[in-house]
Amino acid sequence: MAEEEGQKHHHHLFHHKKEEEEGKVMTGEDYEKEQKHHKHKEHLGEMGAAAAGAFALYEKHQAKKDPENAHRHKIEEEVAAAVGVASGGYAFHEHHEKKESKKEAEEASGKKHHHLF
Repeated sequence: MAEEEGQKHHHHLFHHKKEEEEGKVMTGEDYEKEQKHHKHKEHLGEMGAAAAGAFALYEKHQAKKDPENAHRHKIEEEVAAAVGVASGGYAFHEHHEKKESKKEAEEASGKKHHHLF
């Protein structure tokens, strides 16, 4: 249907925003806003990692304290540890995106020059 009307219809899981903004010229405010956005998400990832780590430690304590339900507590501890690792990975990813946004802002403003030779 979309092809018949002359519109492209894409099904992408990632980078769907970048396609819409390809033709758009970003200003200094846009770069600052994007950096702030990635910094905020990075902090959320860090907080998620800390919270998951704390919950994993709590479940480890509960496994020792409550031997009747120790198996359940050990499983919850492992799940919390996995969530903590994933959240830390997300924070690292957002940190990388923040640095990339800063680099793009510097290149757009002409502060950074790339010399090939």
